[in-house]
Amino acid sequence: MYFVAAVAFAMSRLPRCSEYSRHLLSAAFALCAAALLVHARLLYTSVMPGDSIELSLSNALSLIGLQLALIGLLAAFEPELRGLVAGLLVLAALAAFATGSQATVAEGASLTWQLEAHILISMFAYGLLSAGAIIAVYALIQDRRLRAGQLSAINHLFAPLETTEKLLYGVTAAGFAVLALAVVSGVTFVENLFAQHLVHKTILSLLALLLFGTLLAGRHFAGWRGKRAVYLYLGGFALLCLAYFGSRFVLEELLHRSWG
Repeated sequence: MYFVAAVAFAMSRLPRCSEYSRHLLSAAFALCAAALLVHARLLYTSVMPGDSIELSLSNALSLIGLQLALIGLLAAFEPELRGLVAGLLVLAALAAFATGSQATVAEGASLTWQLEAHILISMFAYGLLSAGAIIAVYALIQDRRLRAGQLSAINHLFAPLETTEKLLYGVTAAGFAVLALAVVSGVTFVENLFAQHLVHKTILSLLALLLFGTLLAGRHFAGWRGKRAVYLYLGGFALLCLAYFGSRFVLEELLHRSWG
């Protein structure tokens, strides 16, 4: 359903499909909403099998995909963003395949409500900033096509570059705020970071937070835009991915542990 909705949203932006755009949009919104409900139900069953959260690496990817789809559904109400929404839904579809495909390492691990809150806040931050990374790549492709003078029907899938950049900075600001809250809650609620091998995760998250903060300050005080802003964002996102997914991979696959 995600894939079909993505195709329908993309086709609705093409001039040759303008005659059928209303039907395409109706189908796209309906399919996207239905896919979100099914995805959320399956993910909830996998993440909350009992009284505690069981967020394996695969379920974490699926949760980010769910957020991408939700952001895409909301963004689709803006016609100029429907080409971008198609990309978000394709990635959400790929992430949905991961749901429940990996068992958690620690069976019956009981987490305090504070730690569960930290995990959920962190995943919300990763989801927001993942959407921002897609928008950043989208802006980079768009800028490259404009500089090369590539004019075709595909250009209708791209929003104006200024609109894309405003959206990127809006997502960056929201992601920065939630990531800061996640870092603070992690330092506050996670006991004995050294024993749980989480020091490197915290340091990488702080470095990512610093890059995102630098980007926002540069935008506000110096008007940064274009490739400089995009590359800085992607650098911060790479650090964030390494902080979370790198840590989960080392702990679960190499050390056969689960943190918490």
